[in-house]
Amino acid sequence: MATNATWTVVFEDKMIIKQSGDGAGNAYTIDDNTFWSQSDFSNIWAVQYGTSPLSDEVEYRDETPHSSWADTGISFQQFIDKWDAAHLAQLQADWDNDNVDGETEAEKITRLGARPTSYSS
Repeated sequence: MATNATWTVVFEDKMIIKQSGDGAGNAYTIDDNTFWSQSDFSNIWAVQYGTSPLSDEVEYRDETPHSSWADTGISFQQFIDKWDAAHLAQLQADWDNDNVDGETEAEKITRLGARPTSYSS
């Protein structure tokens, strides 16, 4: 597999990892069997998206040679959307759990800013 990807997807682990930019290094397991069981994904083992060489982005379960993500004809945005939703949930949980005894909600907002309501990579 190529290195220095902007995204990594490990199908067996149902995991999406953002490798660069805000939130880089965060790996989220997406527990959505309907998503992962799409027929388009049946032969894909792992993806390192946004690498060079592009011909080494997709690793298959069988002996199919590695290829570029573009060769699959599948939109990568669906993985980004899943990661963004999981990351937003994590940011919200972090905000919810960052409490100071006796602090009012207004004081918490002053300290942390408003509770996150959206996230987009």
